[in-house]
Amino acid sequence: MLSRVCRSGSLSFTHRLLPWVQSTTLSRSCRVQPSAIRHVRSWSNIPFITVPLSRTHGKSFAHRSELKHAKRIVVKLGSAVVTRGDECGLALGRLASIVEQVSVLQNQGREMMLVTSGAVAFGKQRLRHEILLSQSVRQALHSGQNQLKEMILVTNLDFHDEQKRRNLNGTLHELLRMNIVPIVNTNDAVVPPAEPNSDLQGVNVISVKDNDSLAARLAVEMKTDLLIVLSDVEGLFDNPPGSDDAKLIDIFYPGDQQSVTFGTKSRVGMGGMEAKVKAALWALQGGSSVVIANGTHPKVSGHVITDIVEGKKVGTFFSEVKPAGPTVEQQGEMARSGGRMLATLEPEQRAEIIHHLADLLTDQRDEILLANKKDLEEAEGRLAAPLLKRLSLSTSKLNSLAIGLRQIAASSQDSVGRVLRRTRIAKDLELEQVTVPIGVLLVIFESRPDCLPQVAALAIASGNGLLLKGGKEASHSNRILHLLTQEALSIHGIKEAVQLVNTREEVEDLCRLDKMIDLIIPRGSSQLVRNIQKAAKGIPVMGHSEGICHMYVDSEASVDKITRLVRDSKCEYPAACNALETLLIHRDLLRTPLFDQIIDMLRVEQVKIHAGPKFASYLTFSPSEVKSLRTEYGDLELCIEVVDSVQEAIDHIHKYGSSHTDVIVTENEKTAEFFLQHVDSACVFWNASTRFSDGYRFGLGAEVGISTSRIHARGPVGLEGLLTTKWLLRGRDHVVSDFSEHGSLKYLHENLPVPQRSTN
Repeated sequence: MLSRVCRSGSLSFTHRLLPWVQSTTLSRSCRVQPSAIRHVRSWSNIPFITVPLSRTHGKSFAHRSELKHAKRIVVKLGSAVVTRGDECGLALGRLASIVEQVSVLQNQGREMMLVTSGAVAFGKQRLRHEILLSQSVRQALHSGQNQLKEMILVTNLDFHDEQKRRNLNGTLHELLRMNIVPIVNTNDAVVPPAEPNSDLQGVNVISVKDNDSLAARLAVEMKTDLLIVLSDVEGLFDNPPGSDDAKLIDIFYPGDQQSVTFGTKSRVGMGGMEAKVKAALWALQGGSSVVIANGTHPKVSGHVITDIVEGKKVGTFFSEVKPAGPTVEQQGEMARSGGRMLATLEPEQRAEIIHHLADLLTDQRDEILLANKKDLEEAEGRLAAPLLKRLSLSTSKLNSLAIGLRQIAASSQDSVGRVLRRTRIAKDLELEQVTVPIGVLLVIFESRPDCLPQVAALAIASGNGLLLKGGKEASHSNRILHLLTQEALSIHGIKEAVQLVNTREEVEDLCRLDKMIDLIIPRGSSQLVRNIQKAAKGIPVMGHSEGICHMYVDSEASVDKITRLVRDSKCEYPAACNALETLLIHRDLLRTPLFDQIIDMLRVEQVKIHAGPKFASYLTFSPSEVKSLRTEYGDLELCIEVVDSVQEAIDHIHKYGSSHTDVIVTENEKTAEFFLQHVDSACVFWNASTRFSDGYRFGLGAEVGISTSRIHARGPVGLEGLLTTKWLLRGRDHVVSDFSEHGSLKYLHENLPVPQRSTN
């Protein structure tokens, strides 16, 4: 029964079901103004209600990626979250963003509940912020259609009495059913004595001592899928936040608390991180997933709640399921350590590892092809034909891979530690610039298992640690190729230098590991590359977003050459990024035998033609007009457009191309040189197929990708593109003051001869 009876000077639960009104205080004498009950319904006959969820409650989610399925969510707002940094009022902007996020999730069909901090943070204003917050939520939720949107404040919850518990449970379920967002709070002034602390003792009770324990109790009581605890720290650290050795713990498991040192509590509020962890573990034990995160940081507070629900790597996620292998952070540390060991090996030793890997590719051919067959069978019907072709391995592909790896081994003899420049600064003070590895590379690739040994060999040759993230469609192939790579590395005891990320890490989360990764190299679709370039936070990305390659057929092109070049560029492997996508034809060639030969060849090869605007204007019956001149088809499709001159062709390429690979076909050397010098692309060819834009064909052995950026490396990126430099200065007690105006030394800056071979 919900009554208006006051007991022992405290408010009964039913008296605190207040609709949102203009008044900001609640009298201890239990009087309720008539205006305060205008939206109140009769609660006295509410039965114990169970609302069906989208999943069977009982076990918490094992992985972050599953949080998107959370139906019922409790968000606990710490005192530091709802107050300003100077503790002199509410953080209104932050509260507004919280309201917006809650309303977004509520309008997605989720059931939201809030737990807020009270009297400790606000003193006499302990209810005012909750009323303001509720009114804001109410206004936000009213933007929805055909839904009842009202807010309820609940304070001083009493879980001790079974009847009150059932009453509370049934009331909250009814509010959720009506699409109401309850805001729950402990009344700190009249809270009853805490129960004996039975936290984490297997007892289905937790003492409600603060809002952390209240949120955990509420989460378990209401069988919520997710409890989000927002505070003023990023999450749980292995050492007190702010200390030099502190590292954010991404996933926390029961039993790990012994390895954690707890710092002081928040600047306001009753509980510290230790209380939050105890409450989180209790909720986890009760079947609710938990994330502790920062709700105050200005760069993330506007989307922290929605990011958590989307499964993004925010804060500390509590899980009962430990992964079988290392975390990606641990893999990054192993790759860093292994890469440094690689860099200290003699060039012959690195070459030996790569030769051994090349031998394994041919010796273990049957096992590799069997694993690849499993991938192809699982991908059948799910992947488009061009992607299936990329996914497929063959004996010839493996043989070509082995040849390319041996080329890399040969080129690695003079890579790491090569002296580029020597300068005598002064007497007995000599400076050297030498090549060194970049550090740890993250290579993300789709549907290309042959990419794994290529990139691994280049990383080994350049002394870089390597993290590999392959597409799940190639999981069987990638697994065996990685095992063979580690077997080759084992001959010098550094198998951990190359890591394959098999966890459920999202690519966006990997791109945030700026303290572990020095360079990201995406290999896949243009959409993948764009997504990574957008997601990368403080980490350089090497690659190209599109491969829109052009071929310009000049008025002086050879009839004998043109059809061969077009066929090879477009039809040899149309899914490749260096395949021809747009054919530019000089206007004088229209309605000539050369033009007819090109069209006939394309028809025989079953290439679908799209007409550019100018080309279409010349035709009575034209092919379908192109939707965009900036299109990478990746299939047997080709755009044909007409230009009036070589300059117009260059202008077209600069406007619609992607700075990847562009070709001129002509017998006029002067025109060809003009084209070569004026086209601003990574690769520019004369009378050669676009398909030559490849590390193996350039003699680099292999490539990690083709870069269209203008910094560091451009075009096919082989071994040289994975190196940077450092400066070595050798002196004898030299100080800068000796070179001052009245000093005893003078700068010489003499160039010294560079040795042909370097030693580590």
